[in-house]
Amino acid sequence: MLAPRALRSVLCALSCAWWLRVQAASRLKSPALPIQPEREPLPFRATSGCLFGGQFYSLEDKWHPDLGDPFGVMHCVQCYCEPQQKNRRGKVHGKVNCKNVKQDCPALDCDDPVQLPGHCCKTCQEDDKKYSDSELLSSLDYFHQKGKEEDDLHKSYNDRSYLSSEDMGSDENRSEFVAVLTGVKDSWLLGSSGVGRIRFTLTRNSLTFSVTYKRMSRPSKIVFLESDGAAVFEHKIPKGHSDMICGVWKNIAKPLLRLLQSEQMHVSMTSSMGRREEVEGRIIKHRALFAETFSSILTSEEENSAMGGIAMLALSDNQNNLHFILILQGLVKHTGKEPVLVPIQVQLMYRHHILREIQANITSHDPDFAEVLTDLNSRELFWLSRGQLEIAVATEGQEPRQILGFISGRKSCDTIQSVMSSGSALTPLKTGGAGSAVFILHNNGTLQYQIQAGGLTSDVTGLTIELKPRRRNKRSILYDLTPEYSHVTGQAVGSFSRMEARHIHMLLQNELFINVATAHNQEGELRGLIKSLPYSGLEAPRHELPTLLAGRFLSPPIRTGASGHAWVSLDSHCHLHFEIIVAGLSQADDPTMNAHLHGLAEIGEIADSSVTHKTLLSGFYGSKAQGVLKDISVELLKHLNQGTAFIQVSTKLNLQGEIRGQIHVPNNCEFGTRGGAEEDREEEFDDPSFKDPEDLKKHPHTCFFEQHYHAHGSNWTPNYDKCVSCSCHKRTVICDPAICPALTCSRTVKLEDQCCPMCEDRKEAKDMKAPEMVEEHPEGCYFEGDQKMHAPGTTWHPFVPPFGYIKCAVCSCKGSTGEVHCEKVTCPVLTCSHPVRRSPTDCCKVCPEEEKTPAGLDHRDMMQADSPRHCKFGKNYYQNSDNWHPWVPVVGEMKCINCWCDHGVTKCQRKQCPVLTCSNITRMEGSCCPECIDDEEEDDVMMKAPDKRRAWRHH
Repeated sequence: MLAPRALRSVLCALSCAWWLRVQAASRLKSPALPIQPEREPLPFRATSGCLFGGQFYSLEDKWHPDLGDPFGVMHCVQCYCEPQQKNRRGKVHGKVNCKNVKQDCPALDCDDPVQLPGHCCKTCQEDDKKYSDSELLSSLDYFHQKGKEEDDLHKSYNDRSYLSSEDMGSDENRSEFVAVLTGVKDSWLLGSSGVGRIRFTLTRNSLTFSVTYKRMSRPSKIVFLESDGAAVFEHKIPKGHSDMICGVWKNIAKPLLRLLQSEQMHVSMTSSMGRREEVEGRIIKHRALFAETFSSILTSEEENSAMGGIAMLALSDNQNNLHFILILQGLVKHTGKEPVLVPIQVQLMYRHHILREIQANITSHDPDFAEVLTDLNSRELFWLSRGQLEIAVATEGQEPRQILGFISGRKSCDTIQSVMSSGSALTPLKTGGAGSAVFILHNNGTLQYQIQAGGLTSDVTGLTIELKPRRRNKRSILYDLTPEYSHVTGQAVGSFSRMEARHIHMLLQNELFINVATAHNQEGELRGLIKSLPYSGLEAPRHELPTLLAGRFLSPPIRTGASGHAWVSLDSHCHLHFEIIVAGLSQADDPTMNAHLHGLAEIGEIADSSVTHKTLLSGFYGSKAQGVLKDISVELLKHLNQGTAFIQVSTKLNLQGEIRGQIHVPNNCEFGTRGGAEEDREEEFDDPSFKDPEDLKKHPHTCFFEQHYHAHGSNWTPNYDKCVSCSCHKRTVICDPAICPALTCSRTVKLEDQCCPMCEDRKEAKDMKAPEMVEEHPEGCYFEGDQKMHAPGTTWHPFVPPFGYIKCAVCSCKGSTGEVHCEKVTCPVLTCSHPVRRSPTDCCKVCPEEEKTPAGLDHRDMMQADSPRHCKFGKNYYQNSDNWHPWVPVVGEMKCINCWCDHGVTKCQRKQCPVLTCSNITRMEGSCCPECIDDEEEDDVMMKAPDKRRAWRHH
């Protein structure tokens, strides 16, 4: 392992090289797309891991740092995210350690080892069979990892996507888990009668979860626990009235993933409303989760019972048999070490009348039970579809105990939806139309629907929910919704209360279709599969109809078989959350798609304004793209508010767009985005300003000043001086006196309620011409930074807590509108060679009174941005036009790469090697380019320098 000082040098150099890679990519290379991806967001603040070179790595990850062109991957340097000790809050931090692995290369006994591409150590060339066998598995791992990297190349840096089932291969890591939560018996709290059920879906390193509960008030938080009870993640639940709670745990560290996969993780749920309750359970895998279509939460009528369970049920595909699995917790009382058999009764009831009864034995250590109820009759199936059947489990003996619950359709945070396209019709078409549908299944079997269609060739004549055709082009219609369709709005909104149990089962198994027939296409112009869209954790309004994306919405229209829909919303930080689903596009012909957001007032301006108004949202291979766009221009936010923005999906065949939809997101984001979404979302629960004064006193970050408590991040004007602004930053109060900008006018005046003087150059109203007469805003301008009113015409330096007054910007109050206008101070061009900054708070440098000529270059001179700039690379500074070979710790000087300073921008380029046409090519140690060598020269070279081995060679 490297020494600490050398390690810091490695990290500094690698980070600088990574920064250089980003700069070089934007300056020396032309992008593959006509637009640039957005900046990559930082990971969730509560996540444990390491941030290195702009990439986030989980604990215990290993990687070779990629410095980008022209450096490439440093295969002889291996970095490791090492877990550190827990802090006082129990959080594990990561620390990056890098080492040179070239010294670990094995000694070779061959005469002519070769350097294989992508490897650090040389390999004996004659050991071909050994190489092919030993490298086979690593090659497979390489292509697997390469596939992931290829995926990431087509993703936006703002993309936080979670794959749907059809987007993943069979080898993707997607697992289902479940937890049954009951009252904690050994807690100081009374045992709760509440029962919770949490269904988890793990995709890569993100865990989404859906929570339902009975016999307890709404929970306030969910905590994930290790086997020893240590908390590893906490999800705070916002207030609401829904009985469904949704959440996501992103970027789970690898050690915690192993605990989850090995079923060694618990989860607890706490309710703080009324009497404090806590329920807890272990997270387990269960293969029944993939087939489950009906479910039930089983609770006890006893107070403080601390017992419960769940039932997972599904109908047979071809028979009316009801399969079910019971997971019970706390029902069996047994404290012995040896398992015992416990007799139970399982009853299927309707209004307390027993319809079916099963007697069986379960073990005290494994109280799960599975069985099949065969040949349900039509009445039982009807009651099942209406949510009127109950399932009860009771123990027999002197102290019988019972838990029971109603059976209903499976509940989760997933969205039942469909995208209808002409390419998915029974007879595939290319009309350019699109359709969209969103469904909600209620406990009583009622199916609520919202359906829309647009860009059709003719009027709609049929809107139906259908089965998969048993014969070609032979439709099987289940429900006709045509009477509910409005030709005026192009929508059908309503509910259907006659869903059969079989059809509910098929709906939740993604086996139903929706079909739109038109006058020109009687059998169907649009068709789509009704399927569940997994919950993603984004703030997308899935309960609303999404925006249609169709080829006919382009200008000029495109006749395509593809279509899509998109949910778009803005959060409280003015960050754009988006989810885009497409259908009907042949992936064989077009394996890649790119989704773009346009902020254009007129459609005709797309081709001329693509650089200005086009922002990359995400790139994706499958049918879905979702994520968060943070850095949104004020102009684009205005277009979203006005409804003149568009989402467009472009393909390889249609680079200017294949489907598009107009979006309207009303907002009050006149000043742009407001900070990091994920980090601020965590703070909104902990911000003391939202709590009562007693909680504010107890908060560890609260400040006490002038007999008042102030929340962390707040700012105010103190009583002792109205021209001072104070702010609270983690128990520290910072107060700054107002700094007034310099005025260039001859006469100034200072108003009583203002801290800074202003120019007295206003003309009398009678001396002004009519066009010049402007009525000033009577109250002036309110500035959020210092939370003060400023008189019309005044100028000031903005106050930005906790940094104080920023002298590199000047704000002014427009008297006519009451608007605040701020702009950056432009520093003058200086003629002296060594300007100085008179005060640390000054924005611009000035020439000193006496010119000094120091021997070396002071690194503080780099701060002046308005004169010819120098370059910093690693720990060294270079003058403009300097040339050098970069030096990387552990690796040394890279003589094959030339760097130079170009007006403050460091640029590097690998030496260009000529194209060789000879058959024998070699590269000697210390040489940048390969050379031709004939057999005689080769023998001569080997005789003169037997210890000089070729780095690589091929014939």
